[in-house]
Amino acid sequence: MLEDARIGLKVDVDTLRGTREGVPRLMALFKEHKVDATFYFSVGPDHTGRAMRRVFRKGFAQKVARTSVIKHYGLKTLLYGVLLPGPDIGKHAGDVMRSVHDAGFEVGLHTYDHVRWQDYVAEASAAWTRVEFERGVNAFKEIFGFMPQSHAAAGWQINDYALALESEYGMHYASDTRGGSAFLPVLASGVSSCPQLPTTLPTFDELLGRDGIDEVSVADAVFRLSGAVVDPDIQVFTLHAELEGLLLRDAFATLMGKWRAAGVQLTSMRRVHEISMERSLPHRRVGFGELEGRSGTLAL
Repeated sequence: MLEDARIGLKVDVDTLRGTREGVPRLMALFKEHKVDATFYFSVGPDHTGRAMRRVFRKGFAQKVARTSVIKHYGLKTLLYGVLLPGPDIGKHAGDVMRSVHDAGFEVGLHTYDHVRWQDYVAEASAAWTRVEFERGVNAFKEIFGFMPQSHAAAGWQINDYALALESEYGMHYASDTRGGSAFLPVLASGVSSCPQLPTTLPTFDELLGRDGIDEVSVADAVFRLSGAVVDPDIQVFTLHAELEGLLLRDAFATLMGKWRAAGVQLTSMRRVHEISMERSLPHRRVGFGELEGRSGTLAL
């Protein structure tokens, strides 16, 4: 069923530790398996500790317990922005980011301040959204020397103002949503020129601890679900430098092996965009809803 399917590998990089430690390990893994991928970088301050404000959000405490946040992220990272100052990821690890591009991998903008964007953008004003979005764009350009050509919203959190900014800044595509096949967002001002390439598959951290799934069996779980999505021929899998780049690296390597043995082509988001644009894309509105295994609501 998966023979000749294409799965875009979308690497979200949220933290300083993920950039410094997880990204090089994932690059080495991709080179070993001769597959392509796209890295989306958080380019401003690491304020991971402030995410603990979400403790009263529906499902957040259960997710923290299921996925062993301290084990995967490390205590120091969980203190950034609370008891420790949040280090600027671009300034401290810009060399690592540039090495990804220099190695031939596609790079894009994840966010400026991951926690700030994820917690506030859904209800934010046009002015707030523009300031935060442009902070990310400008920091990205300072690091790489060129403007980002794609965007992947932190925590799958977005609003119509940000969707419009993606078009304004001439981004080729974005991956801010969860759900089915590629589409063009419908905004109050009309249809956006920036296609959305949704994440179609569940992430490791959404499955761990559910229905007996652990770090050994999570690769099997994702593989089984790969043929059950809306469009099995073109899929997107989101992984995190902090998880699959560190303690879950072996599990992810197992999943890649299963996909390749089944005839799947693992590729970059740029290639998913190229393939998607060969079709006539539907026009859809972006809404919010819950997704099993993840706290709060996400852009769908």
